[in-house]
Amino acid sequence: MNKSPEIQILPLRDRASLPKRMTEGAAGFDLAAALDEPMVLEPGARASVPTGLAMAIPPGFEGQVRPRSGLARRHGISLVNAPGTIDSDYRGEVSVLLINLGQEPFRIQSGERIAQIVIAPVAAPTIKIVESLPDSERGSGGFGSTGR
Repeated sequence: MNKSPEIQILPLRDRASLPKRMTEGAAGFDLAAALDEPMVLEPGARASVPTGLAMAIPPGFEGQVRPRSGLARRHGISLVNAPGTIDSDYRGEVSVLLINLGQEPFRIQSGERIAQIVIAPVAAPTIKIVESLPDSERGSGGFGSTGR
């Protein structure tokens, strides 16, 4: 079994909450808002919500910031850029780009879990220019071409 990567966390604000896995089998760590005062996300609006955390993700890994399914189901809260990527060389504050796809204003308070982060390996392939591509069963069939 491979050793799990170590993620170094630097709290930047007093209100910052450390990422937390809510169950032993959870793939992601919940990220919480770190706000000086509550904010309201109106229907259709989007906002960059700070977590108050900076982190060092080791080379060969990324942090995938994803929506929380409970917030999506109950309130229509998602991420504008789902999943968002935290690169291994980024050292600034992690913010979450939330969007309210629901029909009611959504109030965000400091400490509220707003997203999750999954640490995943990243392949670093080389790019090769070719004259043609190898054949495949699907070929160039696009959206909906597999009939499913």
